[in-house]
Amino acid sequence: MNERTLRLAVAAACAACVALGAWSATEVVAQGPQDASAAIAQLPPGYLPREALPDSLALLPPPPAADSAAMERDEQARQATIPVRNTPRWALAASDADLKFPHAGSLFSCAAGIPISPETTPKLYALLGRMLIDVGLSTYKAKTHYNRTRPFVTHNEGTCYPPDEELLRHDGSYPSGHSAAGWGWALVLAELVPDRADAILQRGRDFGQSRVICDAHWQSDVDAGRVIASGTVARLHADPGFQADLAAVRQEIAGLSPVAQASAQCEAESAALSAQS
Repeated sequence: MNERTLRLAVAAACAACVALGAWSATEVVAQGPQDASAAIAQLPPGYLPREALPDSLALLPPPPAADSAAMERDEQARQATIPVRNTPRWALAASDADLKFPHAGSLFSCAAGIPISPETTPKLYALLGRMLIDVGLSTYKAKTHYNRTRPFVTHNEGTCYPPDEELLRHDGSYPSGHSAAGWGWALVLAELVPDRADAILQRGRDFGQSRVICDAHWQSDVDAGRVIASGTVARLHADPGFQADLAAVRQEIAGLSPVAQASAQCEAESAALSAQS
């Protein structure tokens, strides 16, 4: 999978605005939703045909209504993250926000205990990028239908990752594409490295919580993203191409030297996650 394809996969995870790689945020906003939809149509294929993707609009309830108890829970979850701002956990949330490859491919290296990169694990790297298209696009139908306002827009504040803010102002918040990506990756990696499953799934959960910490999503967006990721990964397991690539990845990672958990990156990640409130 080439660099352009991986950048387009990032756009799929953002789903409604599409174009971190192909367009700038300014161009997306200027050209409008019809052009964003056209860009989605130009994405390279994931594993699944578009008609086989889970229907997020059918699977998910509507997002919490204003002044509802569920919306109050979202506000409380947001308030609980405010003390974490400008701490190492906030910095990790900013790192998790960046889904551009090769950076995104390495985000689960510490949890999985294997180095994930185009040089050391090219087949795994390609699988993660390709399935990102499926997981990201699975969120698209509900995102565009509800077009929920994001918390940083509602509260007129910034996020942990300013480069995405203009794009996200015009991208529906519900469900969270980033959270879907992180949980989908965690499910697949936990299957590939079962002796590290607990650590991988915890990292997948924390990856989603990074979106609440970042003020880019409400908690209910994150929860819904995990539901869509689970449905997409289940569907991927029925796809022969995905099954073949998964088998090839198992062979690729067998016998790899593990990532040193004492490395600076892994120690910093562990410290940030341990300190979160």
